[in-house]
Amino acid sequence: MKNIYLVRHCKAEGQEPDASLTKQGQEDAAGTIVDFFKDKNIEIIVSSPFVRAIDTIKPFSKIVKKEILIDERLKERVLSSIDLDDWLIKLEETYDDLDIKFEGGESSNEAMRRGLEVIKELIEMPETNFVVVTHGALLSLIIKYYKKAFGFKEWKTMKNPDIYCLEVNEKGTTVQNAKTNYTS
Repeated sequence: MKNIYLVRHCKAEGQEPDASLTKQGQEDAAGTIVDFFKDKNIEIIVSSPFVRAIDTIKPFSKIVKKEILIDERLKERVLSSIDLDDWLIKLEETYDDLDIKFEGGESSNEAMRRGLEVIKELIEMPETNFVVVTHGALLSLIIKYYKKAFGFKEWKTMKNPDIYCLEVNEKGTTVQNAKTNYTS
């Protein structure tokens, strides 16, 4: 059996690629994240290149002396390259129609595919316990692939940080929220 832990980054100062974690985010990275993963025998850590994702897992990686592998495919999903006043409504539409695409953005299916490429590569590796750090929208789309009912409403309830576990075995792949095992 393989466990692929999908982590939504801790609270950040903004949405830009170089946005750093808030004080609370730093505390959660050093406390909540480290405590959750300390007994999980993590063998590989993969992260979005965005600062807030890397900084979410950095305290844990230092403790276990594991390199953080950066993967561009784990960047946040781009809804549009232009400011959308009604972005929340537009985002909700993308959970109902996975192929809808706004100017300069990517469809849910496009974002989902790139995230799943990473997951499928990890599944093919001999290791069994992984951490993947990414962002809310992309994470929700990866989950949606395995759990079709996961959508906009579930995305809205996600926290920073949040942790889900993909369990992969000979019977298939299941996903569950692992946050019941920690407090945030």
